[in-house]
Amino acid sequence: MNLKSYIPFYKRNLSLAFPVMITQAGQMVVQFADNIMVGHLGTSQFAGVGFANALFSIGLVFCTCFTQGVIPFIGQSFGRGEHKKVSEYFTNGLLLDTIMCLAVMAIMMGVVPLMDHMGQDPKILGYAREYYTIMVYSLAPFVIFYVIRALTEGVGNTKYTMYITVFCNILNIFLNWVLIFGHFGIHPMGVAGAACATFISRCAMMGIGIAILLSGRLYKKYLGNIRLSALNFKQFKEVMKTSFPISFQGLIEVTTFSIAGIMAGWFGEIAMAAHQASQTIITFSFMVAQGVGVAATIRVSHQYGEGRFADARKAGFAASHISIALMALAGISFIIFNDVIPYIFTQDPEVAEIAAKLLYVAAAFQLFDAVQLSALASLRALADVKWPLVTSIFSYYIVGVPFAYIAGTMIGLGPVGVWLGLLLGLMLAAILFLYRFNKLTRNFTTNSSKKII
Repeated sequence: MNLKSYIPFYKRNLSLAFPVMITQAGQMVVQFADNIMVGHLGTSQFAGVGFANALFSIGLVFCTCFTQGVIPFIGQSFGRGEHKKVSEYFTNGLLLDTIMCLAVMAIMMGVVPLMDHMGQDPKILGYAREYYTIMVYSLAPFVIFYVIRALTEGVGNTKYTMYITVFCNILNIFLNWVLIFGHFGIHPMGVAGAACATFISRCAMMGIGIAILLSGRLYKKYLGNIRLSALNFKQFKEVMKTSFPISFQGLIEVTTFSIAGIMAGWFGEIAMAAHQASQTIITFSFMVAQGVGVAATIRVSHQYGEGRFADARKAGFAASHISIALMALAGISFIIFNDVIPYIFTQDPEVAEIAAKLLYVAAAFQLFDAVQLSALASLRALADVKWPLVTSIFSYYIVGVPFAYIAGTMIGLGPVGVWLGLLLGLMLAAILFLYRFNKLTRNFTTNSSKKII
């Protein structure tokens, strides 16, 4: 492999990825702030929010992944210069995503009565219900913002969503401080304040996103074709065929981590709080690498739409190289600052001790997570979604979760054993996703007419 030939691809991927990385990392800064502020309310509050997030993230990831089903079609249509089709895919995607979001929100509300039957410490359940219920309402504006984001990023503009996210994240953190602890005459709301701050900031994200679409000259050629007549059953089905596998694949991954969170709760509120602290840390690096993945989806879909198939392959592998480098740095920092990081979230030495052990496993996560993220994003750009879904079921449900249960409960390794199961699932997914992308693209040549979809 001639790494020198990849340099132009590194530059192009990074130019797109950097704003997305800021956007993704910005979302994690808010989660950091939530966890730091809530963590200082007490261990029960921190564990309650952790349990609520383990459940809420299932619906959140399903819906946000569902919105990604339209990106390869927007990206490939943009690459071919078919602006009308970009508008049509956006219109059909917006309708489909809105319907799906409302259905998921209804299901999520039905989970609240079931929280008492999931083996959690009774001390945390009140906080969990309070936080979770408000967060469910925040899903609707967030999904609409993600659909807008699918359009802007699908046509290669990643900066606007960065600006919106940075502004709204600052707003969220400020509102956290005001509502959680009570300032400017407002009564302290505790964990409910953290959820309300998120709801308000997500409404702001949606509102600003809509305003930019309507006022920006860049999007007039796409918005001009948005009307009810643009609804097309064929395109609706096309988007649905990619959205469902992508969302279920994302659902499998997030439910694996949610199940791990529930398993951690079986060992008590200390273990649950440690799991929450450590997962917040690894999610930060995950979000940064996911920014590279979004860039991969954009670059690969554009090159593929233009018929530059060899370049599409190189863009995908360049994303893997960048992601591995970034995640390796994260893993090294987890090892070096192992005893310091947990105290960002808690002053409880028992929580910090368990979290420090989990961070050693998290360090090993990083390389495999980097590979699976970039390879999966490149496969999505090619609209190859069914094979990754089957691979995820095998890697996470058939191998990862059972091993997590065996190592955590039967062997007696506790939360560390649970995380070793997660590590094994990620490792298998990374290997199989990369194998698939290499297999699909290895015969691509610069002027090849070969298509796979």
